[in-house]
Amino acid sequence: MTTHPSPSRRRPGPVALFVAACCLVASAACASSTDNTAKPSPNTSSIAPVQSAPVPAAVPAVEIANLLPGMPPPLDPHDLYAADRPGMFSDAVKDFPNRVYVPNTDSNTVSVIDPTTYTVIETIEVGHQPQHVVPSWDLKTLWVNNDLGDSLTPLDPATGKAGTPVPVDDPYNLYFTPDGKYAIVMASMDRQLVFRDAHTMAVVKAVPSDCAGVNHADFSPDGRYFIVSCEFSGELLKVDTAEMKVLAKQKIPQSGSMPQDVKISPDGRTWYIADMMSDGIWVLDGDRFGKPTKLRTGKGAHGLYPSRDSKSLYISNRGEGSISVLDFATGALTAKWHLPGGGSPDMGGVSSDGKVLWLSGRYDAEVYAIDTADGHLLARIPVGVGPHGLCVYPQPGRYSLGHTGVFR
Repeated sequence: MTTHPSPSRRRPGPVALFVAACCLVASAACASSTDNTAKPSPNTSSIAPVQSAPVPAAVPAVEIANLLPGMPPPLDPHDLYAADRPGMFSDAVKDFPNRVYVPNTDSNTVSVIDPTTYTVIETIEVGHQPQHVVPSWDLKTLWVNNDLGDSLTPLDPATGKAGTPVPVDDPYNLYFTPDGKYAIVMASMDRQLVFRDAHTMAVVKAVPSDCAGVNHADFSPDGRYFIVSCEFSGELLKVDTAEMKVLAKQKIPQSGSMPQDVKISPDGRTWYIADMMSDGIWVLDGDRFGKPTKLRTGKGAHGLYPSRDSKSLYISNRGEGSISVLDFATGALTAKWHLPGGGSPDMGGVSSDGKVLWLSGRYDAEVYAIDTADGHLLARIPVGVGPHGLCVYPQPGRYSLGHTGVFR
């Protein structure tokens, strides 16, 4: 395992990716703005559901007896996000102030936004190339993933203060097993999934990924396996959680594919994988792990976020400055919201009350606050350079599976 950052391990930064992206997307997607108030031009449009993701036949609810040992049983076996409703805060987070934490990959900082005023109230110095801000399984710590700094910086969400960085190799992204025992480091450039103790971050097992660019994941309803996207080789992995081993690998059926975020549907039947070079999402049956089907959403599809009522999936289309909305029940695309003046919506999360979708503007040094009722832009907030995996915190839920906030 690599112990020090080197040029060969460097992930393409936002500026480098921007140059390449501009060769592929319309010039409007490269537009930017530093005004932090919404422009009056229209940015929403309803679209007919001419495309829809296939909805599998009904399957039984989660088998409680088959849960990963130590995993909390779901509140509702028919809705994996039932614990994420507005107001359903764990005692661990109920006194935390509402904040939006934005890692700026090229500024080596985290911008802290007060969501009530849409202003940056603090800028925290962290390690080299922070990629994501990740809530710990027990909800008590926010981990800043300093990818090229080979470290995790802990943030105290009660005070907003940074603690002593913990040495961790190549932490591009971070997840937690549903039983709370292990952290899983997505060591993208090292081509490994590294299982670590969830509290001490000591290495338990390093699993070769045999693919390039492991980056995002989500877990099956019973926690027994998880599916991982491999950005640079256009592949997907199916990984056994308890055994810590890769069960299967498959190539996405499109040349040049670059899969990104991964999310499971509320009923646990369907997996969605954003793909920024396929301009849409892939729809997958995780149990069978067969060939996925594509649903086009927009250029540069990147982040996936369920609504608080488990009815919709918000899909950020980074290459065209838009957000697509998918209906979980029908698999149909029901709306597309365009950012006024364009933008580069990337990663983020939904506010605790479900009323605002927060997304980083990766190539525009800004953050977007979007009204989930109709998609209009509430605010455009200047931050550092290369904002990426921002975390809205606190959020409802009993425990965190990682990334920018995947709660159950």
